[in-house]
Amino acid sequence: MYFAALLARTEDGWEASDTELDEVETLTDLADLAREAAVDDDTVVAFIEQEGTWFGVIRVDGEDDPRVFVSNAAVAARSSYGAMLTDELLGRDDDDADDLDALNLDGTEDGEPETDDNADDNDTIDAVNGSESPAIAHGPLGDSRLLADLGVDEEELLALNGDALATIADSLGCTEVLEAVR
Repeated sequence: MYFAALLARTEDGWEASDTELDEVETLTDLADLAREAAVDDDTVVAFIEQEGTWFGVIRVDGEDDPRVFVSNAAVAARSSYGAMLTDELLGRDDDDADDLDALNLDGTEDGEPETDDNADDNDTIDAVNGSESPAIAHGPLGDSRLLADLGVDEEELLALNGDALATIADSLGCTEVLEAVR
């Protein structure tokens, strides 16, 4: 079960809205949704949380590229919205995975990918196209300084666990606004 909310900064504080992610398939979709919630192209912070196992923070400032932080990349990558964020952060393009022409049929009977004895221990072989891709580490991924100017420094964000979104909202001064949409 996901919880998602958008917090739009205004000159009077923050406005929150519960967010439906049904139409969100890419980070661009999420950034567009955030921009629609923005007041005068000011900052919008999107929160995504999955049952306390991981959380993501996406910051959109006007037309700038979104900044993303994920609390536990390996866990998030196992869920649809978490995978969307981690794939974006790792520069993975899922269009290739969906294209049958991209399959590397290497002739092995059991379909196992070829292995490379020279592969780095931190790399994995992509089962779809046989290419090497960085392994997703357990732990944070992304821009851990994305909220520093709003009162949540890098060290604090990296140390969060439990109800992290409430802690972030408290630092931003919008706990009541966030709780109203929860």
